[in-house]
Amino acid sequence: MSAVTGTGESDTETIVQEAESAVERIIAAREEIGRVIFGQESVVERTLVTILSGGHGLLVGVPGLAKTKLVETLGTVLGLGESRIQFTPDLMPSDILGAEVMDQAADGTRSFRFIKGPIFSQLLMADEINRASPRTQSALLQAMQEYHVTVAGQRHDLPRPFHVLATQNPLEQEGTYPLPEAQLDRFLMQIDVHYPDREAERRILVETTGADEAHASRVIDAKELEKFQQLVRRMPVGESVVEAILELVRAARPEIEGDEVSKLLAWGAGPRASQALMLTVRARALVDGRLAPSVDDVIALAEPVLQHRMALSFAARADGHTIRDLISRLKGRIG
Repeated sequence: MSAVTGTGESDTETIVQEAESAVERIIAAREEIGRVIFGQESVVERTLVTILSGGHGLLVGVPGLAKTKLVETLGTVLGLGESRIQFTPDLMPSDILGAEVMDQAADGTRSFRFIKGPIFSQLLMADEINRASPRTQSALLQAMQEYHVTVAGQRHDLPRPFHVLATQNPLEQEGTYPLPEAQLDRFLMQIDVHYPDREAERRILVETTGADEAHASRVIDAKELEKFQQLVRRMPVGESVVEAILELVRAARPEIEGDEVSKLLAWGAGPRASQALMLTVRARALVDGRLAPSVDDVIALAEPVLQHRMALSFAARADGHTIRDLISRLKGRIG
């Protein structure tokens, strides 16, 4: 079977050795996260996939489902310097990026000095991101895409690796602002966080309300994580997987004549969705202990990669259609 790597010909034996070593470390990290986060195996997997792919994740769920705890635990286990911003309606862009202040020396001379904001971290938690105004949300756009910020005309590079994990409350509440499409597209995946099952919730009750509570330990450091991210980009991808990605994403657009799903869309996924799937299927294979992705990975990641990059037409919403239903129909074409 022919393969596409995205970086030209690679030494297959070297990639296999590196991947086998990476799998051991990633599985150890996943197990360490599981000591603290219960009943959210799918969420943990998708968040790890997002970070291994070098992207940003949007965690969507009602309060109290350990979204904040998950981000804190990831920072510890992956050895990343982290910071947290609580987004509120009165938050200003300078509260995120930082600002220039004027210093006066003893001899009376004055100069400007840049004070870095909390965005200068390797893992930024943007808590309840949809509570901030569009002006403040836009402060993240340059950072998420270009990995630097510009303040007073000066460029300031962000530490690497740099990831944003944002949380969002799905409930319609007063004082929230929908994220613009341009910002949603910068999130590699939308990760839905659901209620735990009965046994997981029983474990939560027993293990988190006693005198001793489990705390995560570091398993991977930032340099090692960057090596894994580069490995993800070098992993071979079979032609069947590439074709499945193209079939799926191109069908998730409103411009296809005679297509029943296409007729229901106001706007759909662009090439960035294809790029996201190409990276995340490789990372998911690593997280699951495999050395190459399959079409099953494309099907598994279709919803988190596509759902925030598509919008229904007014008529489709009126008829009761949902984005998840449409994605399920699209997955059936490649399954």
